[in-house]
Amino acid sequence: MRDSYARVENGELFLYNMHISPYDLGNRFNHDPLRLRKLLMHRREINRLAGYVQGKGYTLVPLSIYLTGSRVKIELAVARGKKEFDKRHTIAERDARRELERNFKEKNYN
Repeated sequence: MRDSYARVENGELFLYNMHISPYDLGNRFNHDPLRLRKLLMHRREINRLAGYVQGKGYTLVPLSIYLTGSRVKIELAVARGKKEFDKRHTIAERDARRELERNFKEKNYN
């Protein structure tokens, strides 16, 4: 679910890059695991989500998948991408953590 996202196109909601494993005992007619999937939602809800997504830097992200009876439900969130300064801060933290781990590993081996 890491790289999957949802998008509103022509008044319909679609889910991209959601990997759902094919049935192991199936035959050659099994579905493609990464195929485009259409999500069912009320028109008013789709229009509300489309309004959010039209804002700069917003996207729909699936948070969880669960079963309810014979239906599969997906919990969606409207998320905003990181700004440039947030990315620099994250990269700096990652580099500092990597340096600490490297120093710790060197101390333990000597």
